[in-house]
Amino acid sequence: MSSAPARRLATRRQVLAGSGATAVSIAFAGAFSELFEGTAATRGHSGYGPLVPDPDGLLDLPKGFRYRVLSREGDRLRSGEGPVPSNHDGMAAFAGHRGRVHLVRNHENRVTAKIAVPAVDGLTYDPMGKGGCTALELDSRGAVLGERVAIAGTAVNCAGGRTPWNTWLTCEETEDRAGTNGYTKDHGFIFEVDGADPHRTGAVPLTAMGRFQHEAIAIDPNNGIVYETEDAFEKPFGLFYRFLPEKPLGGTGSLRAGGELQAMRVPGVPDLSVIQETGASFDRIEWVPVPDPQAAGTPIRLQDFGPKGITHAQKLEGCYWGGSSVYFVSSFAQSAAGSAADHFGQVWRYEPKRRRLTLVVVFGPGTDVQLPGESPDNICLASDSGLMVCEDGNGAQHVFGVTRSGEVYAMARGRQNIGTPQEPEWGEFAGVTFAPDGGTMFVNCYTPGTTFAVTGPWR
Repeated sequence: MSSAPARRLATRRQVLAGSGATAVSIAFAGAFSELFEGTAATRGHSGYGPLVPDPDGLLDLPKGFRYRVLSREGDRLRSGEGPVPSNHDGMAAFAGHRGRVHLVRNHENRVTAKIAVPAVDGLTYDPMGKGGCTALELDSRGAVLGERVAIAGTAVNCAGGRTPWNTWLTCEETEDRAGTNGYTKDHGFIFEVDGADPHRTGAVPLTAMGRFQHEAIAIDPNNGIVYETEDAFEKPFGLFYRFLPEKPLGGTGSLRAGGELQAMRVPGVPDLSVIQETGASFDRIEWVPVPDPQAAGTPIRLQDFGPKGITHAQKLEGCYWGGSSVYFVSSFAQSAAGSAADHFGQVWRYEPKRRRLTLVVVFGPGTDVQLPGESPDNICLASDSGLMVCEDGNGAQHVFGVTRSGEVYAMARGRQNIGTPQEPEWGEFAGVTFAPDGGTMFVNCYTPGTTFAVTGPWR
């Protein structure tokens, strides 16, 4: 561990009050400016103003912003292949011809899902899998031109990540084997999806990238190394991986050529949750070859990594590349669930050239876990060079914006109550992403599955 003064950055607290809403309390320690390496400077601001209650009861936004519902669970796919599937999750936007935009959207469907991704010839991996992706095509004005299946027959497609060659890597967050839950094939893989031409990528598992409970990926654009997070549900928790491809940056289909999967070892730290001080950093990070990437007999996180062991963390979720570093999120850790310590959210930065890992942001413990503002999940860079963070916690659900200076503001609040008036529950946000021109923010409500396009006076 390199020398760094404990709690070298004071905890900041910001209270955001929306019109007619309970105040949102967020506490965090760290310098959010560290999350923006390699991006353009952002203007100092504290958001876009208070959230205005939506009279239609779907999405509260600041004054001047508006939303359109692009797609809704249960509606008909424009391709005629079947209904729009359930459980909208991770998503990315890609530039098309003549100003068009291709949205690729995950559906985190288990066997109990209400509406499965329809099976399509040439795009279905396992006929018994209900998960997959759908793709929307928008014209230059944002109108929906088409919506179709992009891959089917997968399971629990949670998040993923984009490639430098503009395809989407969709991740299965499950380890179910053939014969479990009715599946006819093993699951727990990554699949490549081309939103503009799904048949170009088909439904081929990228087996060398490991079989585990995948969450998200980020690719180093300099050398093609793929970083992967694992959101394991039970102790021992997930690992942070890197994949060294045989054909780095080789374009569509190149990841099928294979490569080596490795797991991160932080010397002397078996569980990242015990690190509580922002600025704490570790040099000489080790990458250990995974003994059996297919997990034929034993899940990877339980395999023998030698006498030094391996480093685990609870709820490893969001992952993105910025500048010369990869960032990943541990949404929370709970000692009651087996974690070594408690926290309400961490953001870690790994610098490959220095082999250095640094804890850059900690959410809480000053925040009340029952209030919004804890458990960060999906992360994306915003059009104003800040961050947008999807919340996956208790209470009303928000999309939060974060500036370089650490200002946190509410950008959107969900209004879809999927509980009861006595016990309200709101569908979480997921898949936040921006159009290539930065003029539209796309975001999903997980349930009831809804895809929104948000436009307005973006900076």
